[in-house]
Amino acid sequence: MDSRVSELFGTGTCCSLSAGPSPGSPTPPSAGIAILNPGGGGGQRPGIAAGFGGGLKAKGGSKSKKAMGRSRANRSLKPNNPPYLPPEAEEGNIEYKLKLVNPSQYRFEHLVTQMKWRLQEGRGEAVYQIGVEDNGLLVGLSEDEMKASLKTLRRMAEKVGADITILREREVAYDSDIPRRITEVLVRKVPDDQQFLDLRVAVLGNVDSGKSTLLGVLTQGELDNGRGRARLNLFRHLHEIQSGRTSSISFEILGFNSKGEVVNYSDSRTAEEICESASKMITFIDLAGHHKYLKTTIFGLTSYCPDFAMLVVSASTGIAGTTREHLGLAMALKVPFFIVVSKVDLCTKATIERTVKQLERILKQPGCNKVPLLVTNDDDAVTAAQQFAQSPSITPIFTLSSVSGDNLDRLKVFLNILPPLTNSKEQEELMQQLTEFQVDEIYTVPDVGTVVGGTLYSGICREGEPLVVGPMDDGQFLQLKVCSIQRNRSACRVLRAGQAATLALGQFDRSLLRKGMVMVSPEMNPTVCSVFEAEIVLLFHSKTFRKGFQVTVHVGNVRQTAIVEQIHGKIISPPPRKRTRAGTRII
Repeated sequence: MDSRVSELFGTGTCCSLSAGPSPGSPTPPSAGIAILNPGGGGGQRPGIAAGFGGGLKAKGGSKSKKAMGRSRANRSLKPNNPPYLPPEAEEGNIEYKLKLVNPSQYRFEHLVTQMKWRLQEGRGEAVYQIGVEDNGLLVGLSEDEMKASLKTLRRMAEKVGADITILREREVAYDSDIPRRITEVLVRKVPDDQQFLDLRVAVLGNVDSGKSTLLGVLTQGELDNGRGRARLNLFRHLHEIQSGRTSSISFEILGFNSKGEVVNYSDSRTAEEICESASKMITFIDLAGHHKYLKTTIFGLTSYCPDFAMLVVSASTGIAGTTREHLGLAMALKVPFFIVVSKVDLCTKATIERTVKQLERILKQPGCNKVPLLVTNDDDAVTAAQQFAQSPSITPIFTLSSVSGDNLDRLKVFLNILPPLTNSKEQEELMQQLTEFQVDEIYTVPDVGTVVGGTLYSGICREGEPLVVGPMDDGQFLQLKVCSIQRNRSACRVLRAGQAATLALGQFDRSLLRKGMVMVSPEMNPTVCSVFEAEIVLLFHSKTFRKGFQVTVHVGNVRQTAIVEQIHGKIISPPPRKRTRAGTRII
């Protein structure tokens, strides 16, 4: 947790502590952010990274017209015709090409090899800028040169088993009488053996902000009727349907094919069919917005390791309820987030602008240090997706309606182009480590036996691989064997680091398993701990944090009660008291 979060919610106390949960606790001594609840985990208000109260409150005050003009100018970071781009980087999935007109056979093979490298860096995706020199200068090409270059690029993509999609075109001012333009092209590999690019997006926001309705519209392709019809298929329990409020964690998938088209919307499209035809999969993790279910929301953010977070804000109510706490959670866990302002069909233009300005004020505060980027057209959506992944300070803002469908396509364009945060090198390093699978869900399936669901944090898991699971009540780990693997309800033979799946364990006794356990390679020789040290930043709390304090620790998929045994380090004492005639006054 960095200093920006501390600045965001006021002055905090940074110290290290050791907490001792009950013996046999499954809490591993791994790195993570401890989000602490007072009172021993009985559903009380969280005390770290949740329940910050008004720490995010924007400062009031009037602005001069000149300052407001600068604010509006800074809001649009997207120049229509930038004179140059950043110089081309050797690593990454972005390639600059001045022209690709009739290359020789040797040159063509070299270009194909180069495309394979860029696709590998982008884990199946690459972006080509045609008409741009390596130093980023926008030269542009004539109409005939651009057609020939795109034809060559299409041949290169066919050679490696990929498709190309033109993202955008723009004219450039260059020393020529002939109109010149540059073209930005997305190259995406056709999937094989379920090895599509999979991104996880956690959906945050206050209750009744329209999170589940938005997901229903995105994944099902049908607009809402204004009374929540689109969200009915997302709910898992009867009381959720009756109240219209999410209380559990549910998953929805949105698939894009190699040409950037959504594959969810054909008739009777099942999850298996979506996985078979998708080159890129967006897995939405729908989290609860009500404060009563805040610990479930924290569990979803810490356990499922989302790549991005989508904060949904209602245009009519603005920043209210748990919106501030969810924003603080995303910042504390360092999850990049973008903002969606929903329900714009219910509000006037002035109300929408007021909500957007409120968001911009909060994002620009010293604690956040974010640069808001309001998306107003498809070109902005492409720019936002690229800038969002390259710079953590950029925060795109979308305004849309799930009833009228206004600006919904811009969000789809953004999600289609959004690149992964980790490159191929980091992915290879994770896969070379020993296997570690964290158990989040446990089922019993007829004719299959015990099934566990979760995320593979490191290594590679294959069918028939022997693993050990634990810790048990006595701290021991038991041996088992993975019988079969399924991802998105489709059979899969190999599971790689960072992917979520369900593993069938055959006739293994379900009563021995519980959420928070880990399945690891026997070579890891795992051990358990009942005492560990953690460095914390106390952001906001209504009570004194002291020795003997009871907390609930969230580390990965572990949610465990603990007791503070010792606090050591620098303790910031209360300010001195000054005597006055009227009595005692704290300075």
